[in-house]
Amino acid sequence: MSTYNINKGIGRTVEFKGLKAQYLFIFAGGLLGILILVMVLYMVGINSYVCLIIGIGGGSLLTWQTFSLNKKHGEHGLMKVGARKRHPRYIICRKTVQRYFKLTSKSFNR
Repeated sequence: MSTYNINKGIGRTVEFKGLKAQYLFIFAGGLLGILILVMVLYMVGINSYVCLIIGIGGGSLLTWQTFSLNKKHGEHGLMKVGARKRHPRYIICRKTVQRYFKLTSKSFNR
């Protein structure tokens, strides 16, 4: 009789070292951006120690912020925060009150 291994990850979100979904892509993109920034600064002629400090500082700041956002908002939290920012806080109505109670001739013709 054959035995087959079942992949338990089917239908679940991507996760690596605790980072889930979009946070993983933000983390990877940010590290790639910091690497490119450090390489450009080094090729421009900035001191190599300054480049190292910028690279290590930026990488550690990115890591700290990404993991704290992941812990605070959860898997779909960034989408919820973005939707909340696009939602109006209150609705402004500049019509006068009399316009709401004004009867039209269409309402009598029914």
